[in-house]
Amino acid sequence: MALAFDDAALRRQSDLVWIEGRTFMMGSDHHYPEEAPAHPVKVDGFWIERTPVTNRKFMEFAKVTGYVTVAETIPDPNDYPGARPEMLRAGSLVFTMPKEVSGPDISQWWTFKFGASWRRPFGGLSDLRGKLDHPVVHVAYPDARAYAEWAGMDLPTEAEWELAGRGGLDDAEYAWGDELTPAGKPMANIWQGTFPTHSTKPKGCERTTPVGAFPPNGYGFHDMIGNVWEWTSDFWSTRHPEPAKHSCCIPTNPRGGDIEASFDPRQPQIRIARRVLKGGSHLCAPNYCRRYRPAARHAEPEDTSTSHVGFRCVKRAS
Repeated sequence: MALAFDDAALRRQSDLVWIEGRTFMMGSDHHYPEEAPAHPVKVDGFWIERTPVTNRKFMEFAKVTGYVTVAETIPDPNDYPGARPEMLRAGSLVFTMPKEVSGPDISQWWTFKFGASWRRPFGGLSDLRGKLDHPVVHVAYPDARAYAEWAGMDLPTEAEWELAGRGGLDDAEYAWGDELTPAGKPMANIWQGTFPTHSTKPKGCERTTPVGAFPPNGYGFHDMIGNVWEWTSDFWSTRHPEPAKHSCCIPTNPRGGDIEASFDPRQPQIRIARRVLKGGSHLCAPNYCRRYRPAARHAEPEDTSTSHVGFRCVKRAS
């Protein structure tokens, strides 16, 4: 199957892989409540990138367009009622491994660092040296959307992402089978050790890794699991819809939840939509966040960027 692209678009889309459309069982009844219920959905065929978008690719986009990301922009006080004025500065959330923690407060390992962005992933004087082939991070939803539109593509729906992420193993626990580390071999860049205080990875390898550093899934995709969470275009919902009672009524190309339902009820004064993230990241750990599975999902506000969230793009046949 082929599409007609101009030369520039063809170059940007050269890493796309075709996924045949079909019906598959989406979600899971065996883990976190937001993954349930498992339900059949039908997805039409589409192309999706073999790896997450890298710093190298995002740098080309920024150079050509002059695009400025959300993390590089001073926040509008009207969007954040009640925010302390001194916090309304450009920056992004960065994970830093603490020596010890007390309780579940994530501020012990997440810090909003002024100046942190895709160009400076750790804030301060950090840069992209040695990381051009790592997935781009510190990209909010509008940033991912802007890149996709420039590249002549789109962001995947949750259903498209999950179909690709499963790699053809619809009934398997993980994207590669039913064992997390078959024969002791790590199959994805997830946390090794005890999160968040102790990592057993070699020094310098605690964060993102170059795309393709771990084995591909059955469809040939790298880093669908681990490395970085990936944006989808779907609004967040706290549960999947109930399974269709008849085969004639199976949802086709579902587009996720409702924008109103996606707002965070814990912050009613801030009306910023949340989108679905998929795939887990290098911070997912057996003792903390077991979301290194294709069915796993997570809510992320559209305006939020972090050091462990990236994206990949799709191209639809029509």
